[in-house]
Amino acid sequence: MPALAAVRHNPDPKRKYEALRAAGKPPKVALTAAMRKLLILANALVRQDRTWTESPPRGCSRPAFPELPATATVHG
Repeated sequence: MPALAAVRHNPDPKRKYEALRAAGKPPKVALTAAMRKLLILANALVRQDRTWTESPPRGCSRPAFPELPATATVHG
């Protein structure tokens, strides 16, 4: 349920979900990918002992939900 709410209301997971859907993935597969991203994000936040912010701190090397290049293929 958190992943479903995230792809509806949070811009980052929503973008990821829509990119996967545009790449031809079924809705459940795209939602499962969003679930996994949320779990990875939650684990990273706990491991780094920090809270979630909309934009990552300066020390982060990459965003939580990176954009897919237009030419990228998505493997499910």
